[in-house]
Amino acid sequence: MVDLNEFANGALAERFNYELQKILENIADPNTDHKVKRKMNINLTLETNEDRELASVSIQVKSTPAPRKNIGSAIIIDRDESGKTVGAELKSGIKGQTFFDTEDNQVKDDKGGVIDFRKQKEGGTK
Repeated sequence: MVDLNEFANGALAERFNYELQKILENIADPNTDHKVKRKMNINLTLETNEDRELASVSIQVKSTPAPRKNIGSAIIIDRDESGKTVGAELKSGIKGQTFFDTEDNQVKDDKGGVIDFRKQKEGGTK
């Protein structure tokens, strides 16, 4: 019969290994759900001539990886001085709340802007 490792000059095995590598990388990705089943399909389509002595074979190998997990965030919606609607990502957890950013050791407002206490003491806003 046919040796699948050598079929189509090794192209079937090569494509199988390529798609399997994609699936393995998807499984190792912590941003995917480990419970979702991954799939690989190998489709061989044979089309024969009228005498039925020769068949052309089309090979397709496809994988179905798990989708990446959804990521959530929140946007503060407000209006600027001219009345235009604006939005900014909420960084603090609660609108109007300040927080301490441990990455750069700064106190920040709810949108992640650094609060300058020296300017506030002098009469500025931030």
